[in-house]
Amino acid sequence: MSLSFRFDPVRLPPEAEALRQEVRAFLREEIARGTFSPESATRASAFSPEFSRKVGARGWIGMTWPKEQGGHGRTHLERYVMIEEMLAHRAPVSFHWVADRQSGPVILRYGTEAVKREIIPKIVRGEASFCIGLSEPNSGSDVFAASTRATKVEGGWLVNGRKVWTSNAHRAMYMIGLFRTAPATKENRRHGLSQFLVEMRTPGITVRPIRNLTRGHDFNEVVFDDVFLPDQNLLGEKDMAWQQATAELAYERSGPDRILETLPVLTELLRAAGAQPGERLAEGIGREVAQLKTLRRMSLSVAGMLQAGKTPNVEAALVKDLGTNWEQALPGRARLLLPARGGPPGPERARYEAVLHHNTLIAPKLTIQGGTREVLRGIIARGLGLR
Repeated sequence: MSLSFRFDPVRLPPEAEALRQEVRAFLREEIARGTFSPESATRASAFSPEFSRKVGARGWIGMTWPKEQGGHGRTHLERYVMIEEMLAHRAPVSFHWVADRQSGPVILRYGTEAVKREIIPKIVRGEASFCIGLSEPNSGSDVFAASTRATKVEGGWLVNGRKVWTSNAHRAMYMIGLFRTAPATKENRRHGLSQFLVEMRTPGITVRPIRNLTRGHDFNEVVFDDVFLPDQNLLGEKDMAWQQATAELAYERSGPDRILETLPVLTELLRAAGAQPGERLAEGIGREVAQLKTLRRMSLSVAGMLQAGKTPNVEAALVKDLGTNWEQALPGRARLLLPARGGPPGPERARYEAVLHHNTLIAPKLTIQGGTREVLRGIIARGLGLR
């Protein structure tokens, strides 16, 4: 068995720590203005175009992109710190999140010059929201079994088919969609898929809500009925999107957003436990903090590898698998350590109960979004030489 991945220790440079203080000061000001509340149990205001424009004005969108391409030329470690603070404070970043994390880099690498000139400045200013069109009703977690078809016509392509579980499609301005442009070959079942930029107001697109367990509306089904996309909206090489898609996965799978989604459960557990928790409760909290600390070090190491110009797909898959399993299990473990009901009343206890209830309901999705644990473990197995 050959081990072909590793996690090098990373120390944050002084400029990253200075940025952390800058971001914290900005967030404190926004909280004081009433822009958002870090105490919200459900993050109902997470989609805020106004807040995203403020983040863009600070230079915190497109941070690592080259200046000559419209970005800010900062390091992945600086970006990591900014993201960590935004998530820890539960800031309403959803409007620009996907665009900054993965759609912008895809457009910079594979988009036509016309598309770059139109889209990149909007993203950097916090004025463009994106969704990702991958999953389909009949392909499950097998992205490369996609059947939604883009057929070549004069001047562009006609798209027909469906995507499901498309987060924020009902509010997004654009989608990067994966469509079939040719049949798969016997030698390569991944052949024949292409990526396209889709303007979500294009005629022929219908977005239907998929409600989650909280009755919230994040997921959607997107139906394409003879949707015309101009030639310039093809991203990269026709039929070769499988190579492009794998290159962007480290950005999606390794960041602090894959370990911090249910962090409010741990925060409120600490508050509800009080200054002198019992031995069992203190031990349980310590165990969760130790796991989070380890996951953070691994995630930060991947950011360091990205900064060094590496493509740590296997390491990112491991971070995502371990991270989302931890954050998914956290509400249940917290409930065993400190039951939601039956304790002394008070604001801390009430907030803990509300946060625990909400995160228990959203937890099932965490090991699915961004790649299921089964897909990730296949990637990890190949990295270990087991497949």
